[in-house]
Amino acid sequence: MNIHEYQAKEILDKFGVPTPHAEVASTPAEAKEIAYRIGGRVVVKAQVHAGGRGKVGGVKLVDSPEEAEDVAAGLIGSRLVTKQTGANGVPVEKVMIAETLDIKEELYLSIVIDGDVGAPVVMASTEGGMEIEEVAEATPEKIFRVAGDPLIGLTTYHARDIALALEIPAKAVRQATKLITDLYNVFIENDCSLVEINPLIITEDDKVVALDAKINIEDDALFRHPDLAQLRDPNQQDPLEQRADKADLAYVKLEGGRVGCMVNGAGLAMATMDITKAAGADPANFLDIGGSADQDRIEEAFKIIIDDDDVEMILVNLFAGIARSDVVAQGIVAAAKETNATVPMVVAMRGTNAEEGIQILADSGLNITGAPDLAGAAEVLKEKLLELGGSN
Repeated sequence: MNIHEYQAKEILDKFGVPTPHAEVASTPAEAKEIAYRIGGRVVVKAQVHAGGRGKVGGVKLVDSPEEAEDVAAGLIGSRLVTKQTGANGVPVEKVMIAETLDIKEELYLSIVIDGDVGAPVVMASTEGGMEIEEVAEATPEKIFRVAGDPLIGLTTYHARDIALALEIPAKAVRQATKLITDLYNVFIENDCSLVEINPLIITEDDKVVALDAKINIEDDALFRHPDLAQLRDPNQQDPLEQRADKADLAYVKLEGGRVGCMVNGAGLAMATMDITKAAGADPANFLDIGGSADQDRIEEAFKIIIDDDDVEMILVNLFAGIARSDVVAQGIVAAAKETNATVPMVVAMRGTNAEEGIQILADSGLNITGAPDLAGAAEVLKEKLLELGGSN
């Protein structure tokens, strides 16, 4: 679950991580009042779940409360389009007004789960202000990694090693060590999947401050954090993703794809997306119906795919275990008839009640082509794409 920067800042403040003084505004008038309180010269930052805000006018330095009001008026109520949002962008409903600081150095600091080592890993770099992907590609030697111990956490000496790797001034090493340790505690105690500070700054008077903050919280751990669950902003989600959340479906809309995918199991879904690409088309979505989906959830999953205007074809890849093929087939047929869907479908079903499911689809009168397995589905998909007018 993503949260806004101002919400991430509130969490950091609770754990003692130094951040600039900032407040959030929902109207231009509020932005002006906050700027007066902070001191006039402030930074106005659009609150959206997307990176790259500064490159498209979502972060602006202003010299007066009146200018803050004008910038806020232009942002609030607009839709911000960045390279992470897609063409429709995301709505700006709030802005954060933050004090300005005299910056001497910009650094990068984050904590993520590393599946290879099975532990949280602190990633640090002297190349702050840049996207970490760019740093990894251009100068990977400038990324320093330290794994925390799943039992004892991040030791003080490891945090100090990170501070030294970041070339923190000697007088600020103790402060930086504490900040890194506190940030690790934020990650662990809130069940985060990502905590990122970019940039982490050193001020002219050698203070270490988290100038920006991004926190993602693991969805599967939200039952332990009802207070954090309240931070979700559904308006930042794609409408189809909102519907999927309510139906307890794992769904992600993908820009530019034309083949809607319905699969049970995350690994199988990834493989299905790869096969779609290999067949010459881009997947329009990631959709995992899960192992225990009933007919109602299957119907809603199908309707979500159909309601995606980009979808020209549907690929269903089912390896039935707990989820029964006949139940999935009944859900597809019911939803297709309710929506009057005419989109061609390629279906591969194996496992529990696969023969019954295939028969239900064959008797439905829908535009469905069966395939024995995923490789066979790829061949059928290629043929259907040629009929529709080639690949992406």
